[in-house]
Amino acid sequence: MTIETEFDSNYRKVLVAARRARQLQGGSGALVHSQSTKPCRIAQEEISAGKISYVKAEKDVVKPLVEGPAVPILMS
Repeated sequence: MTIETEFDSNYRKVLVAARRARQLQGGSGALVHSQSTKPCRIAQEEISAGKISYVKAEKDVVKPLVEGPAVPILMS
């Protein structure tokens, strides 16, 4: 696992902001001073200020096993 501070895609940035907004709604304190009271906006400001990082797990990509025209089955 690695701790990342830079985002490799906008999709990941949105996911991290959404998770942080849920934490703020649950009562967590803001890491930056904001004029907004909206959790989503506060989370975006925290990310812009560089206060938020995330853990990126290094997992192997597992390709689904397909037998004939059936639905793929993931084997773990």
